[in-house]
Amino acid sequence: MTTQIAAQNQIIYPERDGQPMSDNTKQFRWIVTIQGGLDSLFKDNPEVFVAGDLLWYPVEGDNKTRIAPDAMVVFGRPKGESPEATLCERGSYLQWREDNIPPQVVFEVLSPGNRLGEMLKKLRFYERYGVEEYYIYDPDDEDLL
Repeated sequence: MTTQIAAQNQIIYPERDGQPMSDNTKQFRWIVTIQGGLDSLFKDNPEVFVAGDLLWYPVEGDNKTRIAPDAMVVFGRPKGESPEATLCERGSYLQWREDNIPPQVVFEVLSPGNRLGEMLKKLRFYERYGVEEYYIYDPDDEDLL
């Protein structure tokens, strides 16, 4: 009986938010380029986790507070698998299972659908949950903000 109650109260943290990774091929190319460059930069450091378009849940017990940065870097966390996984990659970044370490660096790539207002909303989220560096890349103007 206790097991059934625990199972009913278990919170599900979806691995997908139903949003596309990008709005167009230019944005997609830059997301992949930035994530790949970061991954290459830290390839020899087993304690730097780099991801792209991965849902990050900063608060245990809250599956509504989440965001999927275009690219993120987490210093002090192992690459690849989640600490609780044995055979699969992280399906999402559950901060409380990652020694409560938030991503320290986040990149977002602008598209026609996510301009200034959306980026400010993301900035507030990142500031609230511990991101130290937030970069916005505008592929149309070739600016890193």
